[in-house]
Amino acid sequence: MSTRAVTELKKKKVSFEIVRYEHLQKGAEYAARAVDFPLERTIKTLVADIRGQYVFALMPGDRQLDLKMVARVFGGKKAAMVHTGTAERLTGYQVGGISPFGAKKRLRAVMESRLLEHESVMINAGQRGMMLKMSPADIAKTLNCKTASISQE
Repeated sequence: MSTRAVTELKKKKVSFEIVRYEHLQKGAEYAARAVDFPLERTIKTLVADIRGQYVFALMPGDRQLDLKMVARVFGGKKAAMVHTGTAERLTGYQVGGISPFGAKKRLRAVMESRLLEHESVMINAGQRGMMLKMSPADIAKTLNCKTASISQE
């Protein structure tokens, strides 16, 4: 089965590999374990609200998001995580399968810069139990996203 994320990447001729697993619980930690992939290279796709401007924050699974840093990247003072229902409405995906590709609403994005140190990473494909193994540089280029240090130290 294809998703809007897979369709968008194919249309843009971006290289990726689909990796499936049995989705029994949400979270990057479970997904990384299920596909036997390092947690620090498994991306969690978060949706934040900066005074009414919704953005994607792409984080390594082993790090916590610094909301003030995300706000600063987009010229704001503070940010908040959106509620599950809001994230699902904006993206058209279920939490646990949210992908920044093919989202219903095109959101600006920022990626934790340490992800660019890796040759490949895993990111949600738009469906629970389905990940994309791909280059973090391709993710940044495809999303035209900013890169910055956005994790708590």
